[in-house]
Amino acid sequence: MLNKLILGGSYPVRGLLMLNKPGIRRFVIVPLSINTSLFAIGIHFFFGNLFAFVHWIDGYLPSWLHWLQWLLAPLLVLAVATTLFFSFSMMTNLIAAPFNSLLAEQVELQLTGRYPNSTPFTVATLLTRAVPLLGNELNKIVYSLLWLLPFLLIYLIPGLNLAAPLLMLLYSAWMLAIQYLDLPMGNRDLSGREVRRRLRQQRSLAIGFGGMTLLLTTVPIVNFLAMPAAVVGATLLWVERFAEQEKLLNGGA
Repeated sequence: MLNKLILGGSYPVRGLLMLNKPGIRRFVIVPLSINTSLFAIGIHFFFGNLFAFVHWIDGYLPSWLHWLQWLLAPLLVLAVATTLFFSFSMMTNLIAAPFNSLLAEQVELQLTGRYPNSTPFTVATLLTRAVPLLGNELNKIVYSLLWLLPFLLIYLIPGLNLAAPLLMLLYSAWMLAIQYLDLPMGNRDLSGREVRRRLRQQRSLAIGFGGMTLLLTTVPIVNFLAMPAAVVGATLLWVERFAEQEKLLNGGA
């Protein structure tokens, strides 16, 4: 299990190192610009309202429960930070979906010498696929929100809330794995349900990938490159692990 976690975590890092590779670099520009702009807005919004939020918690508690501020404030700030992170992440991926699919296609072409669906994206096909891609992103958002609510409720359960940060990290890693591995798999017309089924078969690999992607988003400067790095890393993971396994199952066809 540990080996699979480490292996999965290596792919976003490899993706980061490939961003400047000829043939890939120019397809990174648009996703990078979108990610940088929205991430900067999210950081500004969070830190601009952080002290106001902590002050609100202090004013909300009755005087005899002020001692709870030191316990509740970090937990609630973490919950708000996670919610904001996912909100901006969803918005970013929704806007960048067509460009991320194009990036994933180009990475697969570089790795295998073939396009995922035999023919390359053109401006016309990109526009044609924009609506289905956005629909797919909305489906991922609905799926992640359905699972986010129970995890946020854990913060309110005494005792269990001590494990909430770890559970939230696992949830975040899983959702990020789905988010990015869906791109190369989606380029091969695999449904969201099928993507999730395949990731469950390689859960440790997926959690390792998502965990490292999450870590990259917390590193200053690197966080702006995290999205395209994850797209490239997810495509590497698809080609080297999932697609290769599929070939073996199909007798090398």
